[in-house]
Amino acid sequence: MFNVAEIAEDVYRISVYVPEIKLQFNHFLVRDEEPLLFHAGLRAMFPLVREAVAQLIDPSTIRHVGFSHFESDECGALNQWLEIAPRAEPVCGLVGALVSVNDFAIRPARALTREDSFNTGKHRFRFLPTPHVPHGWDAGVMFEETKQILFCSDLFHQWGERESLSTESIIERSRDALMEAEAGPFANYVPYTHHTGRVLEELAVRQPRTLAVMHGSSFSGDCARALRELATVMAEVLGPKADHGQTTSEGIIAT
Repeated sequence: MFNVAEIAEDVYRISVYVPEIKLQFNHFLVRDEEPLLFHAGLRAMFPLVREAVAQLIDPSTIRHVGFSHFESDECGALNQWLEIAPRAEPVCGLVGALVSVNDFAIRPARALTREDSFNTGKHRFRFLPTPHVPHGWDAGVMFEETKQILFCSDLFHQWGERESLSTESIIERSRDALMEAEAGPFANYVPYTHHTGRVLEELAVRQPRTLAVMHGSSFSGDCARALRELATVMAEVLGPKADHGQTTSEGIIAT
């Protein structure tokens, strides 16, 4: 089963919940002159997501298929979308295109740098590179500049089946998700580096109005504050912990 909800003007969240792993997989369709699908999704989910898209537009008219980074739930079904939408092209960051996507996809990607933008009609998009936020070297987020919507991939990950859009803070859900992941087999699934806080601040200064979240509820409200709160949470949960010992040439001496 899937759920379709409009989270902002022309932006539809297509959610598929997998109870066995208590996780939502959200795909975002921007209905415009040149429709954009953000998150191609898993190959196994393609028939279901295609059915949901068909409730909104003719899937063959999709022109842009975007995603944050090279991972199966982001772009596993990319080629299936390119097959049914003959004018569609992948849109991703330059690093992703060069190191993964152009070898994987049946058509070359539109490789975007921070300086590049493109229009789908009423909406203008920019890919913002965010290396290792939330995952690999190729990671980035898509920012819709006319309505200030940040398609933020795995940032603000929440477990469980959540409402399509929240106006209440989602930061504690995100904290809980990070802490639970760190305590189990998915520990370290979100890297933390000395660049993490700076990357999130660069997103916050763009003053997004809506956060389109891949796993869990999207958020409408003070998104800049939410991003800064996320930076604090990630530092607390994932960042270096205080060293309670002194390091010597012989090793660590407890104090």
